Amino acid sequence: MEFNSEGLRRLLGKYKFRDLTVEELKNVNMFFPHFRYSMDTYVFKDSSQKNLLNFTGTIPVMYQGNTYNIPIRLWILDSHPFAPPICFLKPTANMGISVGKHVDAQGRIYLPYLQNWSHPKSVIVGLIKEMIAKFQEELPLYSLSSSDEAQQVDLLAYIAKITEGVSDINSKNWANHENKTVNKITVVGGGELGIACTLAISAKGIADRLVLLDLSEGTKGVIMDLDIFNLPNVEISKDLSASAHSKVVIFTVNSLGSSQSYLDVVQSNVDMFRAFVAALGHYSPHGILLVASQPVEIMTYVTWKLSAFPANRVIGIGCNLDSQRLQYIITNVLKARTSGREVWVIGEQGEDKASSSAILTSILCLSDDQLAASRRVHALSCRLAFAPDASFP
Repeated sequence: MEFNSEGLRRLLGKYKFRDLTVEELKNVNMFFPHFRYSMDTYVFKDSSQKNLLNFTGTIPVMYQGNTYNIPIRLWILDSHPFAPPICFLKPTANMGISVGKHVDAQGRIYLPYLQNWSHPKSVIVGLIKEMIAKFQEELPLYSLSSSDEAQQVDLLAYIAKITEGVSDINSKNWANHENKTVNKITVVGGGELGIACTLAISAKGIADRLVLLDLSEGTKGVIMDLDIFNLPNVEISKDLSASAHSKVVIFTVNSLGSSQSYLDVVQSNVDMFRAFVAALGHYSPHGILLVASQPVEIMTYVTWKLSAFPANRVIGIGCNLDSQRLQYIITNVLKARTSGREVWVIGEQGEDKASSSAILTSILCLSDDQLAASRRVHALSCRLAFAPDASFP
């Protein structure tokens, strides 16, 4: 079937990056012309709904000398291509799901390609090719016996209504839970600062629900320790959708090494942020984005541009810490008559980085204020360092 670019463009009227999405799907059609596209309602964990483009079809998988056509469904988020698709198997009534490291019991597909998604390097064709390669190692579906087919009908109905692995029944429970949950915070990054933020926020009790998104492979020991202690109301996840409906999202991820300066690490940090900022903004469209990643002024600007959030909902913590230091010196060291509370530092944070504990204090203060809507005055963020019409690198 001939690819209808104009028809697809009309379907994607509310997509943020419609032209980029159309061009990519045109490329998908060249490799997999049998896929069929449609707009359908996608139900999220909290039972909220959104009309999203999805396409279904089969992919050829060679397994033990035989070729199997594996049916799949890919949902395209409205922040595509900056957010990865949501992928499911689409088994027929005589197929069972083989739960493995890449597929869960509800048919949700998990791949390294999805976790490391970063536009423009990551594309749907590449995703499907990795899917084929992984399924050749471990076939995700098997044929059911006639006695099992009746049970499969219930499972298919379950899969038809799930989003992010939650059934329609559970979605109602999630909706009730989310309605009761007033304050939810997500910490992005499983490094030292991310762990410290998680522990401190949990100890202070300022969040009803706390999610730690561990996006790296180098902090397994510390993450395991958190799992062992089983902190109340704390969820550890690698799935970006776990952050949905957060009031505050705190970015602590950083590729800064001990031998690198701020400028050396900017590009790698920008590439890293491309992979998840748009998706996190999609899942928490009304939240506050609090940036502690270094260099904080630049990464705050990058987060603002990638998220397309209003400027007053993207906040960097660097100047906040320096301002607190200056105010302390004025009040306690110089013994000035003024309290020093009217003095703030603006501009880029210097090369002498503050300790994690000091930065943590600023993060806690800002997070608490955002949840409580206290309207306290904090130091100006990096937005002053860039012209309003500055282009994103």
